This record gives sequence, structure tokens and C-alpha cells, in this order.
Amino acid sequence: MLRPISRFLTSRWGMIVTGATIGILASLLQKLGNPPNMGVCVACFERDIAGALGLHRASVVQYIRPEILGFVLGSMVAAFVFRDFNARNGSAPIVRFLLGAFAMVGALAFLGCPWRALLRLAGGDLNAVVGLAGLTIGIAIGDQFLKYGYNLGRSHKTYYSAGLIMPAIMAGLLALLVFAPKFSADGAIFLSEKGPGSLHAPIIISLAAGLLIGFIAQRTRFCTMGSIRDVLLVGDFHLMRGVIALVVSAFAVNLVTGQVNFGIIGQPIAHSNHLGNLAGMVLAGLAFVLAGGCPGRQLILSGEGDTDAGIFVLGMITGAAFAHNFGLAAKPDKILNDVVQVGGISSAGMTAVLIGIVFCLIVGLTMREKIQGVVR
Repeated sequence: MLRPISRFLTSRWGMIVTGATIGILASLLQKLGNPPNMGVCVACFERDIAGALGLHRASVVQYIRPEILGFVLGSMVAAFVFRDFNARNGSAPIVRFLLGAFAMVGALAFLGCPWRALLRLAGGDLNAVVGLAGLTIGIAIGDQFLKYGYNLGRSHKTYYSAGLIMPAIMAGLLALLVFAPKFSADGAIFLSEKGPGSLHAPIIISLAAGLLIGFIAQRTRFCTMGSIRDVLLVGDFHLMRGVIALVVSAFAVNLVTGQVNFGIIGQPIAHSNHLGNLAGMVLAGLAFVLAGGCPGRQLILSGEGDTDAGIFVLGMITGAAFAHNFGLAAKPDKILNDVVQVGGISSAGMTAVLIGIVFCLIVGLTMREKIQGVVR
């Protein structure tokens, strides 16, 4: 019985169904309480988790998002069901950690990960076009490094228990969310009372959506970064079909539920500073290529035992803390008394983005395999 299911999920239609499922669930989660155009955003949700744990103190973005926990735990379940769980290590952990941190800096300059960029587009936010253009540029640069032998090293089997660390962390976070303990009078767990962090669908629905997405994405290998990379490198549109299905399905549900608002200025939890949007996603796209997957894919990989992906995820959460503690994250547009105040990133934020791009370029140029003394 499992074989036909696995065969379908790895087929063309399986990829389309996966993308459509993510798009539909994301739009419904928005309708049920998640922030506008943010039914699912790995970067934003990991930032909220960092805030809930007190790693940053931006009070409007603090909440343990069940969707993130569900991605990892759902992936783990799928891996066990289909006998695909594989505890493994690779190499260069500090590089992967920093790639995750800089990827988060870039994503928060745009205010969203690739998944949210697609959902913002499906909601009518045309700033997403600039972000997706930046993402594509970053991926295209990363592709050049791949062509010339970039490689952080092959993964190898490790202790079974090591592969369970990230799922265990997510299970622990779920317990903290459900029981909401207070460890001191003014300490964690922090939960936003206003702002995006206070907007969320019911826990059980968010968790169920995350588990389902994690389960099917583990089988299909759904990855937004990978879809663009495959098209640019080898002209393969398999993963891209899922991305297109995500946008189309989310747009259709948004139309039915009245969540479409075409425009550039004043979009929800977004800014119209095009340079910041472009530069941030160039950095994010480049970091994703060098790390081997977009944020969603990294969560799925960590659930199936990939500790390298777990290091990247922890790097992103840490990067979110730095971004807010040091004023690097972008601020959304505001409309006060019918006057638009354009948001965007600060000079410190742009400097951090440029430093991140330089770091990624150095990694891509210097970490290449050599065969018989010649760089491939």
C-alpha cells in the first residue's frame, strides 16, 4: 500500500498536489488568523520562535509557530513510515550556521522567505516580484559556483540519536507552546499581545497543517530554491510545477475568501523599498544555494535526520535574533492619516546584507572540490 502512495508523491502530479496543498492551506491559515499574506513563512515564523524564547525582545513578533514544528515532525513521520530516516552528518558546520544566519538577514530585509514571496504575490503584493527577481539572481550566482565544483563536503552516516535531535527540539517547543510555562516573572516564554506575533490560527489547525505539509514535502522533495536552480542549471521543471501550483491555488483561495489586494504601497507586513527587497533576496537566494536548500526544505531535511540542515535552521533562528537586536530587520510600510511612510531596511541592515553577500562569495569561491589538483 505504501509503494503506490510513494510513487504518486514522487511523480509529476505528486509535486503539483504538494504545491497546491501548501498554497491552499497557507491561504486558509491566513483566513483563520495567521498574518495577512503570511499563511506560511519559514523565515518569519522562525523569527517569531526566536522572540518567544527571548533571543530577541521585539514584542510584536514573539510566538512559537506550530507550523514550523509540524514541518519537522511531519517529515520525521514520513521518513519513518517510508523507511527513509537517515541520520547523517556532513562538513563545515560553522559555515552552514553562518549561511543560515545570513540567509535570515536577507529574508528579513525583504520580510519573507521564498514561500512567503510566492504567497505575497498570490495576495496581490507586487513587491514580491522584486523579491523573486532578487532570489533568482542570488540563485543564478550560486549556480555558477556549483558548476565550478563548489561543495561543502559529502554527508555520511552518524549516530541514530543525532538525527533525532531536531525533532526532539521541536517536540519540546510544542510542549512549551501548549503548556506556556513561566520560568521567571519577566522571562520566557514570550507571546505577543499585538502585532504579527499576536495573529495566529488555532494551534491544533496550524499544527495539523504543518504536519501534513511536512509529510508530503518529505516525499516530494519540494523546494522553491531547488525549482529555480534546476530550471537555470539543467532546464528541469519538475520542482517548478509545484511552485506554480502553490501560487495558482493560493491565488484562487484568496479570491474566494477576499484576500487579494493588488498594489505596491501599504501591503500588509511588507515594504516598498525596492533596493532593500532586491538586495535582501539576492543574499537569501545565494545562501540557500550554498547551503543546499530553501528554509522549508532545510526543515524537512532536519526532520529526516540531516544534522547539516539542523545546523542551518539553528543558524536562521540565531540570525533572526541578531537582526532584531541590532536593528537589521526591515520595517513595513505604514499609512498614518492617509500618508504613506515607506519602510525598508536601515543603513545598518543594508551593510549587514552586503557583508552577507561578500561572505557567501568567499565561501563559494574558496570551498571547491579539487580533482587531481585541478579545481572542477
